[in-house]
Amino acid sequence: MLSTIAIESLKRRKTTAILTLLSITISISLLLCVDIIRTQVKTSFTRTVSGVDLIVGAPSGQLNLLLSSVFNIGTPTKGIEYKSIAALQSNKQVSWLIPLSLGDTHRGFRVVGTTNSFFDHFKYGDMQSLEMAAGSAFTQPLSTVVGADIAKSLGYKVGDKIIISHGLGSVSFNNHDDHPFTISGIVKKTGTPVDKAVYVTLQGLEEAHTGPKHSSTSMLGRKSADKANEHEHEHEHEHEHDEHTKEHAVYNSEAFTPESVSVVMLGLKHRVTALQLQYQINQSKKEPLMAILPGMALAELWQIMGNVESLLLGLSGLIVICALIGLATMLLATMRERYQEIAVLRTIGAGPFTLLLLIQIEAMLLTIVSAALSLGLVAGLMSALKPWLSSTYGLFLSSPLFGQSSVIIILLILGCTYLVSLFPAVAAYRRGLHAGLNANS
Repeated sequence: MLSTIAIESLKRRKTTAILTLLSITISISLLLCVDIIRTQVKTSFTRTVSGVDLIVGAPSGQLNLLLSSVFNIGTPTKGIEYKSIAALQSNKQVSWLIPLSLGDTHRGFRVVGTTNSFFDHFKYGDMQSLEMAAGSAFTQPLSTVVGADIAKSLGYKVGDKIIISHGLGSVSFNNHDDHPFTISGIVKKTGTPVDKAVYVTLQGLEEAHTGPKHSSTSMLGRKSADKANEHEHEHEHEHEHDEHTKEHAVYNSEAFTPESVSVVMLGLKHRVTALQLQYQINQSKKEPLMAILPGMALAELWQIMGNVESLLLGLSGLIVICALIGLATMLLATMRERYQEIAVLRTIGAGPFTLLLLIQIEAMLLTIVSAALSLGLVAGLMSALKPWLSSTYGLFLSSPLFGQSSVIIILLILGCTYLVSLFPAVAAYRRGLHAGLNANS
């Protein structure tokens, strides 16, 4: 009966109740959005790189190795000699290997030397593979593949030529003008550091620094390429429509053997052997190396950034508290208008404690309805923004959206509502006592 009376009382103050309801709904929605984004960003952050079991580089600290290899931030580590790369490649536990050579830039964007294995094996998000928005992977030694953000901001398209610069400064006076790279592909938007990187072949990168390398391995690769080109020239009229495919097939970016690389990413045949191989690499006496587990390194990095998420959550919590204080203010402000209503309730036998419960029920009803509306609003909003968040910011929303933290937030809000509603409830209790005394007198 008290719930029915509370609902009818709110209906009589419809405009004020609706405004208060909207205020609480918006504040709870904001808090839930921050909580969902916080948890989902953490999940997506830890999935910036997926499927890579180990990252190997020179000893420089776990975070420095992670930042330089995955996020293209900081100073690259000292190079790894090719003999160490060959040893890792021949290891029975290793399924595939991605070499990365760092240290150059293009108009402020990082340049990464690698092979086509990067585009074959590197994954992000929920084990999503890299896809080309235009063109293809490396087709010749001086090929380059650029990220989506670079192509958009600099207006690049497939076939354009670019010049890379030595060093990591945004402005460089040491440009490799003699070795322009031709864009062979543009990576589709990922929302990861891949979008802001320029990928070139290891062979092209080394030639840009030292000139053509005439080792037996590279010469053998070039001789086979020359033979393939002669064969293609003989049959160019028969296979003219498939020329680009042949060019890609002729160039084998993995055939080139660099003197050293900055970092190596490893994929293992069995992930359970990652710790064992990590220990073996870290204990290697042939060359000082350091192997890290990307997942553990990302978790450590997120802990450092945890203060920011706590700040956002705290600010959202303050907004909710302000909305609840507004609820209490509304109930207190209408107390004078409800003097006649309280007198009638006292006349029909309602005690002061009943009036106290009535005010608290009104407050709890408004908060419960607001919480329900907020859950529906946030679920619909996240569902609608899911494609945009994944393509623009690389935030991949996974189910369920509302976890244990969301339940705790709703319960805390209800608890705070109960405490805040005590102020107008006690005022109603006192007014009820006063009305009772007047009636007795």
